[in-house]
Amino acid sequence: MNILVTGGAGFIGSHTLIELYSAGHTAVVVDNLSNSSQESLRRVAKIIGIAEIPFYNVDIRDREGLEKVFACHHFDACIHFAGLKAVGESVAKPWEYYDNNISGTLTLLDVMRRNGCKSIIFSSSATVYGDPAEIPISEQCPKGQCSNPYGWTKSMLEQVMTDMQHADTEWNVVLLRYFNPIGAHQSGTIGEDPNGIPNNLMPYITQVAVGKRPELGVFGNDYDTPDGTGVRDYIHVVDLARGHVAALQKVGQGSGLSVYNLGTGHGYSVLDVVKAFERINGVRIPYSIKPRRAGDIATCYSNPEKANRELGWKALYGIDEMCRDSWRWQSQNPDGYATK
Repeated sequence: MNILVTGGAGFIGSHTLIELYSAGHTAVVVDNLSNSSQESLRRVAKIIGIAEIPFYNVDIRDREGLEKVFACHHFDACIHFAGLKAVGESVAKPWEYYDNNISGTLTLLDVMRRNGCKSIIFSSSATVYGDPAEIPISEQCPKGQCSNPYGWTKSMLEQVMTDMQHADTEWNVVLLRYFNPIGAHQSGTIGEDPNGIPNNLMPYITQVAVGKRPELGVFGNDYDTPDGTGVRDYIHVVDLARGHVAALQKVGQGSGLSVYNLGTGHGYSVLDVVKAFERINGVRIPYSIKPRRAGDIATCYSNPEKANRELGWKALYGIDEMCRDSWRWQSQNPDGYATK
């Protein structure tokens, strides 16, 4: 299958490209490079042994630009990663999140259907569960009141795609609700490279470890968790990427509408991750406790049994591999993709 990958130069997208090509698929990347680097695509091409990944510097809100891409390529499906993704930033900049994530996706969906491409795998999030009604979280858990605009964009877009599929059953829609991707490719040549101050835990830890930041800020130690810090289901990005290939097989079988959690089923606190990183890599991570961050909840981890059962997918890597591979990436690339 030939796959349109929006946001394909980003953290999850770049790792998914490797798994797609390894499974015999091909891909075309659309990315506006607002929080990514084209260098990641050059490195992906080297890993998989091809000259280059077809790439278009196009924003998903740019209808004319997307139409030009579709005029040049036939697509069997789209894997849609492109979107703003920082919880805290979304609280401070709600309009930007609704404009980019919702307006952009509506434009993409319209261009897709006008060009006869009606299969999409959507990069959703466990944030759609809000403060979850059950732990661990299964797909039967009701969607909740999202605690931040980022989560609302994912929840609203899930509803848009659900309604479209119900109205037109030619659509195949797979909604993948991610938990917390960390780690990096085992080669250490691609990984997470956020612009500015990281919004996610692991790149902040690795930047402290490499000396770019003086210490880690831990947002809140008074949650109702074993050590007071937030508990999350961290999943290795390569496992997450493999989940998209498994979902693509489902699409090829005529999936209709399907929803899957992609997580490990295990919860780790912020301090659990810090201690594991120090133990695995022999690097001390100084930290200080900060006030709680707007939009965060205490505990969030998955029940991944549905994906195990229906997609034949299961996370293979644990917290040790996640910490090891994250540090390999950062230590070999202290300045991310700007490293020479």
